[in-house]
Amino acid sequence: MNAQPEQPEVLDLLAARRGHFLLESGHHGEVWLDLELLCSQPRRVQPLCADLAARLSKYNVDVVCGPLVEGAFVGLMVASELGTQFSYSERFMRPGHEGLFPAGYRIPASLRPTVKGKRVAIVNDVINAGSAVKGTYADLTESGESACGANVVAIGALLVLGSAAHEFARAKGLELESVAQHRNRLWEPTTCPMCASGMPLEDIGGFG
Repeated sequence: MNAQPEQPEVLDLLAARRGHFLLESGHHGEVWLDLELLCSQPRRVQPLCADLAARLSKYNVDVVCGPLVEGAFVGLMVASELGTQFSYSERFMRPGHEGLFPAGYRIPASLRPTVKGKRVAIVNDVINAGSAVKGTYADLTESGESACGANVVAIGALLVLGSAAHEFARAKGLELESVAQHRNRLWEPTTCPMCASGMPLEDIGGFG
């Protein structure tokens, strides 16, 4: 029998950089994580997903929904561990939207019946400002003729940075589970101390 690989630290699977970065939410941050690297070694990330699945198992979820791209990879592995159905959400830019959180997330039309009326856990790789989770939650819980009408009961992530995810979960009455948590600071552009000091802003993700 093959020995199970030792569970790594989440940050060991990411290339963390420090500087002045534009995030998807529109906030400025001092840490950038190369999330594409997270699932490049599936055998190393699988124990982390198993850990997260164990934490979510008590909520009796029917469907795990992960935001594309990396969040969906993690969500699929978690769903496999739980033996549940899987769905994902796709990112889109909201035309004419100004300010923070310019991107929305939408469940594909063919997958909307999968989540309708079901107990859903939104699972992401890393939650920072929470743009992907907030957008996915909004689409899952929206009411209307073509709405998903899902019952979101929990949020899960391999890594939670800062306090935004905790504040969102508390406001929505949701449970939040994570394998790891780390402190982190975010700023709105108008209050960013790095902007005030003249430090160049890096848009690595092409969000500008």
